Amino acid sequence: MMTLDSDDTVAVLAHDRFPDRAKTAVGVLRYADYDVTAVIDRARAGESVADHLPGVPDAPIVGEMADALATGDPDALLIGIAPIGGGFDDSWRPDVRAAIESGCDVIAGLHYFLADDEAFATLAADHGVDLIDVRRPPDDLTVSEGRAGDADVEVVMTVGTDCSTGKMTTTLELVAAARERGIDAGFVPTGQTGIMIAGWGVPVDRVIADFAAGAVERMLRDAAPDHDVLFVEGQGAIVHPAYSGVTCSLLHGAMPDSLVLTHSAGRETIHGYEDFPIRPIGEYADLYESLAAAVAPAPVAAGTIDTRSIDGDDAAREAIESYADAVGAPATDPVRFDADEILDALL
Repeated sequence: MMTLDSDDTVAVLAHDRFPDRAKTAVGVLRYADYDVTAVIDRARAGESVADHLPGVPDAPIVGEMADALATGDPDALLIGIAPIGGGFDDSWRPDVRAAIESGCDVIAGLHYFLADDEAFATLAADHGVDLIDVRRPPDDLTVSEGRAGDADVEVVMTVGTDCSTGKMTTTLELVAAARERGIDAGFVPTGQTGIMIAGWGVPVDRVIADFAAGAVERMLRDAAPDHDVLFVEGQGAIVHPAYSGVTCSLLHGAMPDSLVLTHSAGRETIHGYEDFPIRPIGEYADLYESLAAAVAPAPVAAGTIDTRSIDGDDAAREAIESYADAVGAPATDPVRFDADEILDALL
């Protein structure tokens, strides 16, 4: 469980990847309640967050943790990178050591657990700080009982044509849009970035395969009494050569009432697996609906598309209209425009 609240501040490590390949850093900057005092990226030192992410709270970009300490007084260092495989890059070690020695907690969403690193664990104990590995799942998970559908709550889940197509972003934007309407909406985080933002959740991609659907079911049943609508953060993609398993577990564990299909404009191949092409959009909608139907029918009721690669709002609108036709449902870019545009179709 995360321990940060709105009064806390963090420095975010994003070496050589900010902003386009630092999904966790961008998500935290855009949606977390706590403040970011600095982003650490040696490739962009001297720049600022506002140079790259308009509309997001600004912060300086510095070259190392020592510089972040000099620009502010962060309570924690947050690893803002989620590389394929979730490994730890040894070039980050000096920054993590500097954070611990300065009394900062360290928060990571890697498959490499900092608390299991003997050198870090010893140093953290010496300085009285916490190493928080948000991808470490609970020990008491079980298989699904197939009962998520019994919860007295509307459930909307995001699915994608690939990884990094905006599933978490879409989910959070929909939560915000629903709350703007006065709807009691909840966010169910299932990945490391969502957990860092929300302060709770289970990292489904780290759970034993037999228990993955059960983990999602438990989160839904726990959250359902407090909300009228739950928006579930999706993971992976159903045809992804590496991550299709977690996608299927989420879909069957959540038993959603409706789905939102996410996509990135211009992407033609699976990110990191360029031998695998992105399938025609309509095929994805059919695949997700067919797979859901075996357990609990759920239509693809809306779509979102990341249009960052498209210059001009008019051209982006044209891309959205084309995507909506392919999905067979209303669509939008929830960051460039407004998630409220698809909310009626989902509720």
